[in-house]
Amino acid sequence: MRRVDFENGKILHNILATALPMLVAQILNLLYNIVDRIYIARIPGIGTAALGAVGLCFPLVILITAFTNMYGSGGAPLFSMARGAGRHEEAHGIQNTSFFLLISTAVFLTVFGEIFGRPILTAFGASEAAMVYAMPYLRIYLLGNIFSMIATGMNPFINAQGYSTVGMTTVIIGAGTNIILDPILIFLLGLGVEGAAIATVLSQALSAMFVLRFLFGKKVDYRLHLMMADEIRTCGPRARRIIGLGMAAFIMQFTNSLVSISCNSVLAHVGGDIYVSAMTMINSARQMFETPLLALAEGTSPIMSYNYGARRMRNVLNAGKIMFAMSFAYSIVIWGVMRLFPMFMLGIFSSDPVLKETALPCFNIYFSTFIFMVFQHGGQSTFKSLGKKNHAIFFSLFRKAVIVVPLTYLLPYAFHMGVNGVFAAEPISNVVGGLACFITMLRVVLPELKAGEAEKSQP
Repeated sequence: MRRVDFENGKILHNILATALPMLVAQILNLLYNIVDRIYIARIPGIGTAALGAVGLCFPLVILITAFTNMYGSGGAPLFSMARGAGRHEEAHGIQNTSFFLLISTAVFLTVFGEIFGRPILTAFGASEAAMVYAMPYLRIYLLGNIFSMIATGMNPFINAQGYSTVGMTTVIIGAGTNIILDPILIFLLGLGVEGAAIATVLSQALSAMFVLRFLFGKKVDYRLHLMMADEIRTCGPRARRIIGLGMAAFIMQFTNSLVSISCNSVLAHVGGDIYVSAMTMINSARQMFETPLLALAEGTSPIMSYNYGARRMRNVLNAGKIMFAMSFAYSIVIWGVMRLFPMFMLGIFSSDPVLKETALPCFNIYFSTFIFMVFQHGGQSTFKSLGKKNHAIFFSLFRKAVIVVPLTYLLPYAFHMGVNGVFAAEPISNVVGGLACFITMLRVVLPELKAGEAEKSQP
């Protein structure tokens, strides 16, 4: 089993060895929801309506992902820093505490969602016609919530130990199963929207089983174990550190959910259900285009965290430079493709010509400043990797809650831009929020890294 050597390997090689399998994993993980949407949009007679209805469930799905990322993205950097510093018992404790937090939260969210799912969807703007499709999908999805949280939340700990190909495999198993089951359950067995949800749950269950089998196995240096009562009573300080650092990832996903709620609500009012479906398509496209940026950031994160814990500041700086250069090159290429072939991109998610024509100008506005997302991801990932939770939390809130959500209401109503105003909020936030995050990161992190390197070189 090949393992990435964070201790002695070259920085570029380690980033590629970690990021490329993670990229494959991220793309396949994205297929969980995107494949559902592609098939749902093609259900005869109800496809467009069902797609919009399922889109109303995404804020809740995003909220579940927010908790998952809080424990995974909060625990994994602390785990890597402890490994780099040689504090192996602390690394074990962080991994086990993160697992306990994931399981506890998964149970709570499942019960809460099953009880309050309908009133929440109503508050999100679901009409009675949309509720026919949205509620069955949500209820089935919630039943498999614990599998999703285990598979996604514990995968960063596999990658942080250098087993990036294993982390990729866990996702391949689930995503491959989902791709196979979706057409069988949706069309062949005639289960429609419910079939898409069942396929997702079964696929996530397989991924979770593989993750647990590996982490509880004997091949890893840091084996997972269930915490006993006395360990649970004393895990408070670790849990607070995990949640504190992971709060940035939580807020990022939570504000994504808030943005989704706001957009759907305003679009339903000023444009109607077809624009809610258009936003669902555009969000799917954004997730697809953004995935390589996330993979590069997440692939670089354990390398930066490990070297930061080991006080190798030059390696931290080099890793950050490589991450940004690769991300910027990718963003330029994909932005060009989006500008040249927008209808092709939209055609991936729907075959409805009316929906595609409606979505085209919205798509062009939404992705007009896609390149600037690199600055947000680069700055945010660096803050998180180096344990700078306050900066990470602030900029998670700033771009979405301070810029996007207010503009989603101001531009359509106060500036009379209608539906175009909803789609214009995102590109404005990319420029303002992205540059603010990246410039602050340079001013905060660079002096510390240079001072640490100078201190290390002194006799």
